[in-house]
Amino acid sequence: MSASLATVSYIGATILFILSLGGLSNQATSLRGNLYGMIGMTLAVLATVFGPAVTMAGIPWIVGAMVIGAAIGLYAARTVQMTQMPELVALMHSMVGLAAMLVGFATYIDPAAALSFTGAAKTIHEMEIYIGILIGAVTFSGSVIAFGKLSGRISGNPMLLPGRHWMNLVGLLVVIYFGREFLHAETLSAGMTPLIVMTAVALLFGVHMVMAIGGADMPVVVSMLNSYSGWAAAATGFMLSNDLLIVTGALVGSSGAILSYIMCNAMNRSFISVIAGGFGTVSAAPKAAGGELQPVGEVTPINATETAELLREAKNVIIVPGYGMAVAQAQHTVFEITKQLREKGVNVRFGIHPVAGRMPGHMNVLLAEAKVPYDIVFEMDELNEDFPDTDVAIVIGANDIVNPAAQEDPTSPIAGMPVLEVWKAKTSIVMKRSMASGYAGVDNPLFYKDNNRMLFGDAKKMLEEVLTALKV
Repeated sequence: MSASLATVSYIGATILFILSLGGLSNQATSLRGNLYGMIGMTLAVLATVFGPAVTMAGIPWIVGAMVIGAAIGLYAARTVQMTQMPELVALMHSMVGLAAMLVGFATYIDPAAALSFTGAAKTIHEMEIYIGILIGAVTFSGSVIAFGKLSGRISGNPMLLPGRHWMNLVGLLVVIYFGREFLHAETLSAGMTPLIVMTAVALLFGVHMVMAIGGADMPVVVSMLNSYSGWAAAATGFMLSNDLLIVTGALVGSSGAILSYIMCNAMNRSFISVIAGGFGTVSAAPKAAGGELQPVGEVTPINATETAELLREAKNVIIVPGYGMAVAQAQHTVFEITKQLREKGVNVRFGIHPVAGRMPGHMNVLLAEAKVPYDIVFEMDELNEDFPDTDVAIVIGANDIVNPAAQEDPTSPIAGMPVLEVWKAKTSIVMKRSMASGYAGVDNPLFYKDNNRMLFGDAKKMLEEVLTALKV
């Protein structure tokens, strides 16, 4: 493939990637957006493999690597459950960071690349390598820790070391100092030492940064790492002088940053406060000596039959899904209940909080998988004013996103966080396995309100019982 044809292919792939992002911004066009993205990536890979930058001798190695990667991808697609998607996404981000690190080191030790740059161009090239490895290392180690937290292998509680901010500042100064040493290195071996030291510091910073972030902030962390992986890809593009990789990385990095900003606003948190960590370290409820949350009132239990009766008599119903629905794989049963109610003339809608679940759009993906119509799925801001006119609000496995303490208790760790105001409905029903606190470790006063009912048990099992009662 000629250089001009490869350039045209890159331009076409870039346009398809932009169209893909545009399509993914709306549920109705998301399938088309995914298709654009797949076509664009296929075009980009073919243009790269058969372009002028790759020799015929290198093609077998590339094809072999692609076959191995494709096999792993197909295996993951078939075996990973929807509840495991957040940790899978975090793991994929770590691969981008690792790739940026390896490309950076490979580019630095490549004798052909070293001879291609002199003077100011050499300095700029080495800065690209240094920054690319720095971003890649932070992305890699941070994503690995995020994977551990999301999969339950690492505790979701933030690890707040004494003087952690000073530690981060010292690490930054070390990175700057060794960056200067790297740029002034006369030989390859002299430059390798500061590069390795910086990489070690960046890896430690990535671990420390994500370990200090509480469980309730993990959706923002996933979005943030998505942005980091994009900038790591862009840095790789600079190192390889690949324009498409630069553009694609910039698209991912900027869109991830925008999404992180939107999610931080949805939690009434600044991006800096998320990075600083600490959310979820204080519980709003008193604790016993054993660490268990103490009741702050009496709850009113309800069974599946009574729940079905309330739904049957309702005219307006709002369903708020949470991570509990994902764990129980109850989305299909929820859809069957929705169909039953809509056939009876009940106005059923879904309310989605921007940080519901463990990653951005987690609940939307689950509902789309269950074939829930797009036109009855609404964002939090679109539904909050309708709760006073709602007969029944059902909360399925959510906690922090429906916690009235965010509005009523200024001392709560989640004070000021926008939440779905389900307690304003005539009756709210919360489905939970137990009275345990949510991912933020904050007790929920909603459970003890007079108009709230608690339906305890596995979400899927209890919803199947509700569905059976509705059909009678």
